[in-house]
Amino acid sequence: MFSQLTDRLSSTLKNIRGQGKISEDNIKRTLKEVRQAFLEADVALEPATEFLGRVKRCAMGREVSKSLNPGQAFIKVVKRELTDLMGSEQAELNLSTQPPAVILMAGLQGSGKTTSTAKLAKWIHERKDKKVLLVSADVYRPAAIEQLEVLAKSIGVDVFPSDAKQKPLTIVENALSEAKRKLYDVLIVDTAGRLHVDEEMMSEIKALHKALKPIETFFVVDAMTGQDAANTAKAFHDALALTGVILTKLDGDARGGAALSIRAVTGAPIKFIGVGEKTEALEPFHPERMASRILGMGDVLGLIETIEQKVDRSKTEAMTKKIIQGKRFTFDDFSEQLTQMLNMGGVSSLMDKIPGMGNISEQMKSKVDDKNIKRMLAIIQSMTVKERHFPDFIKNSHKNRIAQGSGTSIQEVNKLLKQFDQMGKMMKKMKGGGMMKMMQNMGRMMPGGGMGGGGMGGMGGLR
Repeated sequence: MFSQLTDRLSSTLKNIRGQGKISEDNIKRTLKEVRQAFLEADVALEPATEFLGRVKRCAMGREVSKSLNPGQAFIKVVKRELTDLMGSEQAELNLSTQPPAVILMAGLQGSGKTTSTAKLAKWIHERKDKKVLLVSADVYRPAAIEQLEVLAKSIGVDVFPSDAKQKPLTIVENALSEAKRKLYDVLIVDTAGRLHVDEEMMSEIKALHKALKPIETFFVVDAMTGQDAANTAKAFHDALALTGVILTKLDGDARGGAALSIRAVTGAPIKFIGVGEKTEALEPFHPERMASRILGMGDVLGLIETIEQKVDRSKTEAMTKKIIQGKRFTFDDFSEQLTQMLNMGGVSSLMDKIPGMGNISEQMKSKVDDKNIKRMLAIIQSMTVKERHFPDFIKNSHKNRIAQGSGTSIQEVNKLLKQFDQMGKMMKKMKGGGMMKMMQNMGRMMPGGGMGGGGMGGMGGLR
């Protein structure tokens, strides 16, 4: 996420971090590089210019010049202004109205609107403990209604049946009546993708908005469209008075232009971000946390929340008890650890949230991506029960069968076996109070560590 921007800003700010004195000359030079980073990130010109102006005023003021560590004070200013650029404080989802609270989803075709509708429904159902009803008013895109029905079934949320032969206004009015009659807390309406220059389609969604009187009107937009996303959102905001924005595909956005532009251009806050394809891959947007991630400082609170929400405590406790008792660490245990890592949003998402990991090069990050984790799981799943419990039993003939079954190579199987052996040795050190040593050894397993191709760094061979 925002890897290009993070790399550029981290490199730029590194030069000023240790400065004992801040002068107008080195501030000017640094801001010029920051401006270039913003242009490369496709940030809209007006918010970028205003941001740089505020940073310069603060940097030349008393806060930085009189600080005991001016370099760090300057970075603090940059972080604060980045946070303000994206909205200062988290904008909460508003459901404070007479039920059902109606949420209207608008956006361009292909922005991920239907998937985001299901993700939001799952989030509200699980986090807010609300009874949610979904309805599709997209009568234009083939299979749009069926797509929402399939997604609704997968997340355990009800969907109001609609028909492509009906008019969208009739569909939503019937759905609203149904939501009231059956006492649903929330009704989320998925609409057809449309261009803001299409007067007929914009008139249609204005009519839907007028009939529904939604408490939340979200514009769903692909983050990878950069500052164009902000400009399109502004056009929708002028027509519908948006209450918020959902940025999709943020996990694949290396630039960050949309996130840094959209609040300033539209005035509408970013409320949620999509960080993956799965229905649970939706997160509330926290401007301060995102600013920290952009600057390579991580997001500790976000990491803690992810662990609390997505780690299976019973399995973790059982694993800990097993290790403390000195029982054998098996490939089934290892597989469980890898699966939980994927459930927490994948390796890249976790690395973004760990302080300091944002500055690791893309080459290193590519060695620990989710595809490699999945290949490791495929190798484990191709083993017999005996092989998973007694890896020493695995000989060359077995390795050949495992490699063929998992679609990998014998070299990759060997790398995984080596990594597993090193992990097992680490687990043994936990027995009898060796936790601190284990943590120190884990540091060596990160990219650049001293495990010679094993550990997390060794995942690079699994391609």
